[in-house]
Amino acid sequence: MDNTTYFGTVKNVGFVSTRLAGTDGVSLETAKWEQIFEQEGFNCFYFAGELDRPPEQSYLAAEAHFTHPEIDEIQSKVFDVSVRQRSTTEKIHQLARKLKDDLYNFIEKFDLDLIIPQNALTIPMNIPLGVAITQVIMETGLPTIAHHHDFYWERDRFMTNGVWDYLRMAFPPDLPSIDHVTINSFANAQLALRCGVAGTVIPNVMDFENPPPPPDDYTSDVRQAFGIQDDELFVLQPTRVVARKGIEMAIELVSRLGKKAKLVISHASGDEGYDYQNRLKEYSEFLNVNTIFVDDIIDEQRGSTEDGRKIYTLSDIFPYCDLVTYPSTFEGFGNAFMEAVYFHKPIVVNRYSIYTKDIKPRGFRAIELDGYVTATAVKETKEILENTSLCEEVVNHNYEIGKRFFSYSVLRRLLKGYIAEHMTIKA
Repeated sequence: MDNTTYFGTVKNVGFVSTRLAGTDGVSLETAKWEQIFEQEGFNCFYFAGELDRPPEQSYLAAEAHFTHPEIDEIQSKVFDVSVRQRSTTEKIHQLARKLKDDLYNFIEKFDLDLIIPQNALTIPMNIPLGVAITQVIMETGLPTIAHHHDFYWERDRFMTNGVWDYLRMAFPPDLPSIDHVTINSFANAQLALRCGVAGTVIPNVMDFENPPPPPDDYTSDVRQAFGIQDDELFVLQPTRVVARKGIEMAIELVSRLGKKAKLVISHASGDEGYDYQNRLKEYSEFLNVNTIFVDDIIDEQRGSTEDGRKIYTLSDIFPYCDLVTYPSTFEGFGNAFMEAVYFHKPIVVNRYSIYTKDIKPRGFRAIELDGYVTATAVKETKEILENTSLCEEVVNHNYEIGKRFFSYSVLRRLLKGYIAEHMTIKA
């Protein structure tokens, strides 16, 4: 490929990431962008180290995944250190060259006019991939929308490292053909402050124009599957089990309600270990709260476990809960908050920074915590659980706010504005 600029035309869009599969936040938000682009007449293609997209539209590059053994080895040698070994530098360059070849093949195979790196130029989970993407963009001038979900400076584990040169080069790069998109205003301000780069805020969205369908027969036994009695409250914590989710606050709240209840935690700890989960089990026993972990029967698709139990999706179980708890201390945005709004559920939320800056001012009504459970929060929770008309008023109000500010139509308008400003459609 020569160095011809691609500004002026767009038809084929390539999404690039470490992984585009499953229910992680990046994969889910990418799917929403895909839907908008396809509805607007674009062809979408996919590059990653793990993919669940149609094979005929996909380019699988094993080294793009952050769990690839060689990538994992690099990560282990460049963080929590202040210098890196020469051999590690050479390994980064070797893998970057391999991934560059893959990216050029991807661009040429699908005749791409626009690429959209999804968090691959944001958080340094795969340094060779970030370097490769940056160099390809620099060498081709290919129009790029860099969609940023989590910057490295938002994670303590990346702040001591031996790769500052690569972080400044590629996470993110400042190149003339890249437009930067962040998911919240704090990240956008930090992008400008730290990198001198102007970005656009495009929040995560839900399909509020199309309300969720009513539950079907498959999900009619959800409460029974979780062992929730008819006279028990079903409190849902729809998150992974990691410390920043503040799940101790949910446990304390359920304890102080003084009602027969089960706290259901939907997702597993993932790759962050099980110390926190064990801590939550001990804390639940201490406060006499029936907390259950159901990640073994929650997945992105329905199915069956090896022992014959049903597997449900998160969307399957939302309609059956009475209350959603979301006491996170830090979030890049707040997908679980919007999911609760979408499914018309009352929400208990901790006042994490992005909520207070980008979500609450829109007019949502939620039961708020401020780092700990208060008597006021307990009283408000009891009231909304016991007053059906109040609960209905609140959840309907929240849905209308979500539809106005965080719907697909908002995403469509912002993306169409970008295309109209920078490009024209191929004939």
